[in-house]
Amino acid sequence: MNERITDIHCPNCGSPARFDIVHQDYGCPHCGSRVGIDEAQKQTQGFRRMRIGHLQQTRDSFRLFQASCGGCGAEVVFDENEAVSTCAFCGRALVRSEYLKAEELPENVIPFAVTLPEARQQLRQWCQQNRSKKEARELRKLVDDLKGFYLPYQLIRGPVHMKVSRMDGFRAYRCEGFINDEFVNCSSQLDNLLLDGMEPFDFKDLKGFDFGYVAGQQVRIPDIGQQTMEERARKEAGEIYSPAIRKTLESRAVEVAADVSDAMRLPVLLPVYYICHDQLMAAVNGQSGKVAVRSLKKKKYYFLPWWLKAIIATVAFSLISFLVFRAFGMNSGESLYITGILALFFIIVILCLYSDTVHNRFIVESEYDVHTSGQKTFKREYGKLVLSDRVLERKIIPPVYFENLDGENKPVILRFTTPLRIARMVLLCFVALFLPVICALLINGFDFEKLSLGGSAAWFCIAVPVVPVYLLKFGIVELHEKPWIYVIDEKGRKKRHRQKLKINIKRETVTMVLRALFVPPVSLAVWFGIISFIVMVYLTAGGE
Repeated sequence: MNERITDIHCPNCGSPARFDIVHQDYGCPHCGSRVGIDEAQKQTQGFRRMRIGHLQQTRDSFRLFQASCGGCGAEVVFDENEAVSTCAFCGRALVRSEYLKAEELPENVIPFAVTLPEARQQLRQWCQQNRSKKEARELRKLVDDLKGFYLPYQLIRGPVHMKVSRMDGFRAYRCEGFINDEFVNCSSQLDNLLLDGMEPFDFKDLKGFDFGYVAGQQVRIPDIGQQTMEERARKEAGEIYSPAIRKTLESRAVEVAADVSDAMRLPVLLPVYYICHDQLMAAVNGQSGKVAVRSLKKKKYYFLPWWLKAIIATVAFSLISFLVFRAFGMNSGESLYITGILALFFIIVILCLYSDTVHNRFIVESEYDVHTSGQKTFKREYGKLVLSDRVLERKIIPPVYFENLDGENKPVILRFTTPLRIARMVLLCFVALFLPVICALLINGFDFEKLSLGGSAAWFCIAVPVVPVYLLKFGIVELHEKPWIYVIDEKGRKKRHRQKLKINIKRETVTMVLRALFVPPVSLAVWFGIISFIVMVYLTAGGE
């Protein structure tokens, strides 16, 4: 098996170790030794010191210069014979500066595998296949402006610590993951979303940096600060794991706070063909040939406040109710009258549902779409670029959730709206709505002929509006805030964790119950309710 630059090696046998999310360290699959995160970072730092030493020894072999653009601030590396050039990002003239220091260049590089004519052909082919899009029609005129660059990235590999939650919830969950060789763009002036669209890159072609790779090539220098870089790395990690987290939490509106401080970082150069003309931007992956084109217009996303959601839902339910009444032959006047009564009920119930999300505000977010040529890649056969059957995909290690159970942090599986939990909620609501009827059937021996639902009319008037409110206010919250937790043992088997039932009757509770039963005036209301319920059960059972 080919070793990778970012491999962590076992100190005993030298084999590549694998990261264990549950134990938060690296384990050797051959001899079973463990490598901690601190030791892994020391191995990476040692490798980087060797690479920097190599660069310092070889930098004098190439006459490379740095040109600073006075317009946009871009810095471009070019060959000694290039005396005058223009900035490919803003079109201004470039001025050559002093000799480029080796320390400013990264230690790894993926060389170009797609030539400039081939990249332009890929872009023309995308324009032909998407000729109905305005971007394709505009881009077709500018294909010859496509140019190749080595762009600065950081290769990130290592553990990801996450704190995740639903935006409409209150409970946060600890989640652990592992970033497997992800590249984060280190340029401030290039569209990060567009560059993400033409990824991924194939890590197997990553080479130790040598000036020979960039001689005569245009190279962008990293121009973002350390804080911005950290924010991008955290955001990238969060976006990678967001789909899996949305699936677990059963909501698209999730918040992911990622921490990648324990991950390894390696600066690299990646091959990219790029074109920028006003709002029109396109990129071609210089390794795989994948095309990415940014849309000309932004797409808007609306996040509504809780009260507006309740109003919209009430209007929708009321309209459906009115149409149903009309469909069954009811005249317009009667339909409007009943719909109005139901609308009052709907607004109360739905406001109770959304009242737990009062921190949600009206927000309009916008972002560009990115159109791509798909996941297909290319390979070279007999000097010609041909379509490959291989598909490059991000290798995402599934996240692992942890909970503090009985004083220990244990890996768990979370389950929210399971069929059994939903069935139980529906059953409880049914029992609450028809409790007098159920009690009446128990009294009269399940004699349905004697059953008189009129005897429970008062109960229905109270239960019909109260039960749905209770269901939405407490039942849904219980599903989302109190998931079923399954513990994972060392062999990967799962077992549901149940908290031990502790019966602890406090003296204050007993006192309160006794006061409610025997101390007026509260006791009068309590006994009136108990007697009224008994009378309703008796009348419903067929008593006279």
